[in-house]
Amino acid sequence: MRRGLAAAILILAATMARAAPPEPDGFRQEGYRSPTPAALQGATTLTTPEAERLWRAGAAFVDVLPRPPRPTTLPPGTIWRDAPHDSIPHAHWLPNTGFGELAPQTEAYLRSGLAAATEGRFEKPVVLFCQRDCWMSWNAAKRALALGYRRVHWYPDGTDGWGEAGLPLERASPAAP
Repeated sequence: MRRGLAAAILILAATMARAAPPEPDGFRQEGYRSPTPAALQGATTLTTPEAERLWRAGAAFVDVLPRPPRPTTLPPGTIWRDAPHDSIPHAHWLPNTGFGELAPQTEAYLRSGLAAATEGRFEKPVVLFCQRDCWMSWNAAKRALALGYRRVHWYPDGTDGWGEAGLPLERASPAAP
């Protein structure tokens, strides 16, 4: 009896540890690489098969994985190479647009990037993603809704889930401002 109770407690604890956090009212401001909510109000949350169907149907895909800046402490003349980034083919990579607070120029970059990805059509399906357990895509999808995009999809497994499913990834470059 005791073993059964102990096993039940362990299973319950493991389930609770994996439970998604609640959806906040505003944007996530810190701890961006941590478990995300199960959904985003106003957006459709996608599984990998659902994301693949939209990708094959021609939906706009927007990757918001951040890109680290060149360290300011590097001596002059030091060559800096950005780490390579693989993304879902044909996705528009808009780095640094998923932070909780955006500088005006970064917000303008997100606006213009979304407009380019959706061909200026607010009704075109747009899928926002990053990596698994990344609040950047959640924040960016929330912003897309606030900007008036009507068919916003959030893909929380991002490039991790896509690659694990054996789907193609390709080297990405940031979209031009």
